[in-house]
Amino acid sequence: MSQSKSSSDASSLSVAADSATHQAMINAGLHLKDSNLSEEVFFQAVEHCPVAISITDLKANILYANRSFTQVTGYADSEVVGKNESILSNHTTPRIVYQALWGRLAQQKPWTGMLVNRRKDGQLYLAELTVAPVINELGETVYFLGMHRDGTEVHQLQQRVLNQKLMMESMINSVPAAMVLLDADEKIVMQNQGFERLAQDFAAGGNSAFLGMLTRQLEGHFERLKGERSHFNSKEITMDRGDGRPRHFSCFGTTIEIAQESPDAFFEQDISHYMLLMINDISDFRRHQEEMHLNTLKALMAEENLVQGMRETVNGAIHQLQGPVNLIAAAVSTLKRRAARGDKDDLVLSAAEEALEAGQAALDNLIDSLPPPLDESKQSININQIIREVLSLCTDQLLCQGITINWKPSLHLPSLAGQERRLRSMFKQLVDNAIEAMSAREIRQRDLHIVTSATKELLEIEIADTGPGIPEQDIFRVFQPFYSTKTTPSGFRGMGLSMVQEVVADHLGSVFIDTDYKQGCRIIVQLPLTNV
Repeated sequence: MSQSKSSSDASSLSVAADSATHQAMINAGLHLKDSNLSEEVFFQAVEHCPVAISITDLKANILYANRSFTQVTGYADSEVVGKNESILSNHTTPRIVYQALWGRLAQQKPWTGMLVNRRKDGQLYLAELTVAPVINELGETVYFLGMHRDGTEVHQLQQRVLNQKLMMESMINSVPAAMVLLDADEKIVMQNQGFERLAQDFAAGGNSAFLGMLTRQLEGHFERLKGERSHFNSKEITMDRGDGRPRHFSCFGTTIEIAQESPDAFFEQDISHYMLLMINDISDFRRHQEEMHLNTLKALMAEENLVQGMRETVNGAIHQLQGPVNLIAAAVSTLKRRAARGDKDDLVLSAAEEALEAGQAALDNLIDSLPPPLDESKQSININQIIREVLSLCTDQLLCQGITINWKPSLHLPSLAGQERRLRSMFKQLVDNAIEAMSAREIRQRDLHIVTSATKELLEIEIADTGPGIPEQDIFRVFQPFYSTKTTPSGFRGMGLSMVQEVVADHLGSVFIDTDYKQGCRIIVQLPLTNV
C-alpha cells in the first residue's frame, strides 16, 4: 500500500482505494488474478495519475485522494479524508447541475460536467469532472470514483476564441460592404449580412445564385484569383435589377491561407487556400459623379448650342443676303453687255457696281464672322453611354411630355473612333426632334424607341417616335439646309437634320429615314467601325 498513508486511517483508506480500484477493473473486464501485476502496482498507478482522483462513500465523504488531487485543490489528503466533497464547492454552481449529477449516479451511470470549485487558497477554478459509480458483484453501488482536472485555462481559451469570433462577426456585419469567404470549390464558407442583403436584392436563388452572377461579372479577375491566387482591387461592376436604376460596385479579392484542422496535419501542416471577396456599393458615389458629369455636359451643350445657333443665324443671314447680291451681280453683267453694244447707262452701271461691291463686302464680313466649329479629336467612344447621357439630359422634357422610353441597347457594342461632343450633339438633335414631334396635343401615344446593334463592319442606331411622321415628298428635303417641315415665324430654322447629316458624313457613315415605318418617324444612323 502507499507509504504516504500512515496510521490506522491510512490502512483503511488504502483498503478502500484498493477495493474500489479492484472493483473498477472487474467492471472493465480485468481480473487481478489473471494479471502478473500486483494490487500495489495498480494503487501506485492511481496515486501518480496526472488526474485528480478521489474515492468517496455513497454520501460523497472522501475516503481517498491521490497526489494530483492535492496539486489541483491545494488540500493535502489528510485535510480532506473524511470530509465531504462539498468543501471544494464555491456554492455558485446551479443546483440543477448537482441534480443531474446525482440523477445519473442513481441510475448507476457516470456523469461528466463542469463545476465551479474553490481551492484551499480561495482561488476559483473550473473543475472538469467525471463521477462514476463503483459497482460490486451484486450490482450494488459501493463507492463513487471522481476524476477531475483544472479546466479553467481551456475554458478561458474557448471563451476567448468565442468572444473573438463574435467580435469578428460583429465587425464584419457592421462593415458597409458585402463580404463572402469561399473555399477552393467556390462554396460559401462565411458571409456577412451585407452579402445576404445583396443576394436578396439581385438573385431569387439565394446566396449561391448571387455568387454565380458575381463571379461571371468579375470574369478573368476571379479566375486568376482562384488559379494563380492573384488578388485584385477596385474592379468595378454594374448590376441591374430591371428597375431602371443600375447599381455600381467596386470589388476586392484576395486569398487567405488556413491550416487544416485534421489530426493527420498535426506534424505535417497542410494549408488550404480560401478566397475573400468584398463588394462595396459605390452607386451613390457614381450617381454623384454622373450628376457632376451631366452638369458639365449641360454646360458644354449650352456652349455648343450657342455656337451652333450663332452659326445658324450667320448662315441664315448669308443665305438671305446671297440672293440679292446674286441679283445685283446679274444686273451688272446685263448692263455691261448693253454697254458693249453701245447702249450705255453709266450712272446705273456705276450704282449697280457699287451696290454689288457693298453686298459682296457684307457677305465677306459675315463669312469672316462665322464662328468656327469646335475643334475635337477622335477617340474611343461607347455609343450606348452617349445615348444614355443624351436621355439623361432630356429627362425633364420626356417627363413633361409624358413620353415613354423603350431603350434596347446592345449588350456587346464595340467602341467607335469618333468625335464624342459632335456625336452627342447629333443624337440629342434627333431625340429633341422626336420629342417635339410628339408634343402636339393630338398625339395620344407617345413612345420613343431607341435600339443599338452592331455587325462586324458598322454600328446601327435606330431612333423611332410615334409622332405624325414626315411626308414622303419631304423625306430627302429635310436634310437640306434651311428646309423645315415646321411652321415657325423664324426664317432660320431647318439646320437640325442638316447638321446631323454633316456629323454622320464626317464619320463616314450614313443617315436615312425608314420609309417602311408607318407609326411615326424612324431615323437610322449607320456608323462604320473602320472610320479611324
